[in-house]
Amino acid sequence: MADCMQEWPEPVVRVQALAESGLAAIPCCYVKPPCDRPAAHELGNRASDGDGDGDERSAHYPSGISIPVVDLGGDDGDIEEAVAAACREWGFFQVVNHGVQPELMSAAREAWRGFFRQPLPAKQQYANSPRTYEGYGSRLGVEKGAILDWGDYYFLHLWPETAKSPAKYWPSNPGDCKEVSEEYGGEVVRLCERLMRVLSVSLGLDETRFQAAFGGAECGACLRANYYPRCPQPDLTLGLSAHSDPGVLTVLLADENVRGLQVRRGDGHWVAVQPHPGAFIVNVGDQIQILSNSMYKSVEHRVVVNAEEERISLALFYNPRGDVPISPSPELVTPERPSLYPPMTFDDYRVYVRKNGPKGKAQIEALKGQGAITQNS
Repeated sequence: MADCMQEWPEPVVRVQALAESGLAAIPCCYVKPPCDRPAAHELGNRASDGDGDGDERSAHYPSGISIPVVDLGGDDGDIEEAVAAACREWGFFQVVNHGVQPELMSAAREAWRGFFRQPLPAKQQYANSPRTYEGYGSRLGVEKGAILDWGDYYFLHLWPETAKSPAKYWPSNPGDCKEVSEEYGGEVVRLCERLMRVLSVSLGLDETRFQAAFGGAECGACLRANYYPRCPQPDLTLGLSAHSDPGVLTVLLADENVRGLQVRRGDGHWVAVQPHPGAFIVNVGDQIQILSNSMYKSVEHRVVVNAEEERISLALFYNPRGDVPISPSPELVTPERPSLYPPMTFDDYRVYVRKNGPKGKAQIEALKGQGAITQNS
């Protein structure tokens, strides 16, 4: 990592500690500019008891609009067609019949809920730094004086084995946290590998094309457990600012009771995601936008918070091998659709993003027609 990323620029304050202090107004460093604040109709985030109709929408959309649900237990051709349509229209979809046992999904979620419910001193021993982000964190980006998000997290490397976070970064309490997280991560990585084959075929490529381009068996996986405490002024802040994910795929296990994830449509309006029971929420990242030459686009998303309930989610990030240059697949470059992105490694791109923190889609869009990123950019 670059020298400027050795330590946080300011003392780190745990958002959970702020929330539990009983404060009536959030500190000014969490207050978003008016243009970034959620509108009143976007803050209804108690999960629906039904199918979400009439509840999962921005006021600008008709009742029942939602991200697609793809049944991975169906016919291969139908799956490929459904994923292609979801990637072109949304950049997001949910998957059911994905092969991960519900009991394992629940165990992973509860293990991390147990960690965040420990006293602050027990969690502080795992405080992270911007050198690796591994451990217990409360901010993204190293800009001094930045407007912060209302959330804490825990970040770990899971895969490949050679890159796995050392034992010192894993919490010892709950006692099963490491074992459950590793088993859960392995199952979700297998799901990602299957989705990579589907994505390749859906673009008319050989089913191994995406996996090979991103590093084959040496693709990486990271886990981030997100904790969004109650917030006394949810209309002034966000749990996670609008951004697109820098990697290949993100597989999210959402809170089973409390919504928060919102996806930005092409017309600029935000749509709340109602998690389908037993499903994972999947979104394509910036690297797929690059490799597909923008046929599939990563999409801005954000997290809103509320005053009544905490929320926890688990995001697994499936990423390229760090030193592999990635650029549009030659099969998807034509005279009518020239290559939009320069070759770059994920290591360089990740440093570029981490320096700046969540910035919507501005970072990947700025790369079009630019030279390769270096760590000094």
